[in-house]
Amino acid sequence: MTRFLVYTAPAVGHTLPLVPGLLELQRRGHTVHARVLPALVGPLTEAGLDVSPIAQAVLDIEVTDYQASTDLERLRSGQEDVLSRGTFDGPDLQQAIAEFAPDVLLIDTMAHGALTVAERSGLPRAVLVPSVLPLPGRGIPPYGLGLAPMRGPVGRVRDAVLWKVVERMFGKAMLPGLNALRVSAGLEPHTSPLTAYREMDAVITMTGAPLEYDRTDLPEHVHLVGHQAWDLPVERPAYLDEPGDPWVLVTCSTDYQGDEDLARVAVEALRDQPVRVLLTLAEAYDGAGLESSGNVRVERFVPHGQVLPHCAAVVCHGGMGIVAKALAAGVPSVVVPFGRDQPEIARRVVESGAGVSLKPKRLTPERLRDAVAAARELTPAAQRAAETMRASGGAARFADAAETLAPASDQEADPGPALSGRRR
Repeated sequence: MTRFLVYTAPAVGHTLPLVPGLLELQRRGHTVHARVLPALVGPLTEAGLDVSPIAQAVLDIEVTDYQASTDLERLRSGQEDVLSRGTFDGPDLQQAIAEFAPDVLLIDTMAHGALTVAERSGLPRAVLVPSVLPLPGRGIPPYGLGLAPMRGPVGRVRDAVLWKVVERMFGKAMLPGLNALRVSAGLEPHTSPLTAYREMDAVITMTGAPLEYDRTDLPEHVHLVGHQAWDLPVERPAYLDEPGDPWVLVTCSTDYQGDEDLARVAVEALRDQPVRVLLTLAEAYDGAGLESSGNVRVERFVPHGQVLPHCAAVVCHGGMGIVAKALAAGVPSVVVPFGRDQPEIARRVVESGAGVSLKPKRLTPERLRDAVAAARELTPAAQRAAETMRASGGAARFADAAETLAPASDQEADPGPALSGRRR
């Protein structure tokens, strides 16, 4: 069968959604190896995956976009940091190829150096997109601006003009660093940051309805496989089963972006409300300066899959992981997008009817309290959206998409261990 080598970005939210699909590939008889965050090596090994740690040099480059004062500066600095990692994630993938001798490469969209090495290798390759698809399409609003779909001639003109603006904007932020990686690898420079998506053997996008707009002209090599929820296996907190008011989950990004204000404002907004507040702060835990008191419980980490069945609402930054998990559970969300792909995801939540959005500049206790109340009114719509989401994805869809890259001979029969080290 096929040997799949997976290279992830050093982000929990980019890695955990891959687990169900990778386990399904193994169940089908394929061999899978993944480079992951060192902290995830133990849990993923226990889950049954063969994994090794990403090189420390990749991890040493911090993404500092949260320090920027404007949206454009945030975009530029964030992309520069991620592209700087490419100097190290490319050689790291090259070493993994030498060690594992794969037939197929599956590479995270943020691992730009690894994507370059994958192209140069000549092996079949797919880019893994753990968010909404950033490609133009008929009736699709320009990515990243958080705009609602607009139909008719005016909408078509708006989208055509603004897609060009968005492509230039991302091009200015990405192309200098991206093309430096490509030229150093002996590859032709790109003229657009979207070229990799258009020329990849496959694009596996970890989303689907209702967070992904209906696409009538989706290229054949692009696969929408739905979001795949997977939580780290830890003991379930006993306090979740204690009687009391419903829970509101407030969560910050697992990939630090300076969003402590979201937690602080949520405490003020919900302190005297008839709810119990669970704050999961991840890397913002130390900087938030918050402690458990009254109806507020503060934790660094709790698997959200354990909490969501008890929740009346979620307040979050708009990361794809928590948004998709909340939606799949039928829990309405208040999304406060701080940057990155979050304004776009916030818009998708609103369009799905599963929540509301509040801009960070308008974040006050009063407005957040009202937003939580408004979101809770959307519970029936969120539950309908959950049914749509469950029908739009699954581990089998991920595995089906990955198998489109398998050599034809490998799709016919298991060749046995004698060929375990061969390369295509």
